[in-house]
Amino acid sequence: MRLQRDFVGYVARQLVEELRSREMIETATPRAVILRFHQTLLDELSVEDRINEKVREIINQYADEIRRTGASYQEMYKRIKSELVRKEKVIL
Repeated sequence: MRLQRDFVGYVARQLVEELRSREMIETATPRAVILRFHQTLLDELSVEDRINEKVREIINQYADEIRRTGASYQEMYKRIKSELVRKEKVIL
């Protein structure tokens, strides 16, 4: 995740505040809406972190084969990551 968690909380608060001021949403419990926005933003921002972790796991599983064939770590990382992104249909 590229944004700090504190900043994500700030963005969630500002988003709810702006939507309420423009009367785009109406809620009796703005705190609950802020928390929901906060969690949703964190989930979306951590998608790439989860993909990167899966790539590292796959590379570790095939480390011996990668070394034996002389494949570039960076190239394998890019290929595996793009394949996972395509399979999981995410946008980074």
